[in-house]
Amino acid sequence: MITINVTKAKTIAHDVRRSARAEESKPHDEAIAKQIPGQADGAEAARAVIRAKYATMQTAIDAASTVDQIKAAMSQS
Repeated sequence: MITINVTKAKTIAHDVRRSARAEESKPHDEAIAKQIPGQADGAEAARAVIRAKYATMQTAIDAASTVDQIKAAMSQS
């Protein structure tokens, strides 16, 4: 019988979540870093939406008590 450590699974899920969030934010981060006129405000708004999406996922992962719940939280992306 295989026993899965849910705490370690959550840690792995959070690492994957952070990586996905960073990748999704990358084009918007570049626009903000370069201070491109007319794009910085839109980029910041897009980043806010991305942060909210991944914050919801983080809460779901933290609340999970089984691997299936963690997988369900990760599929929100």
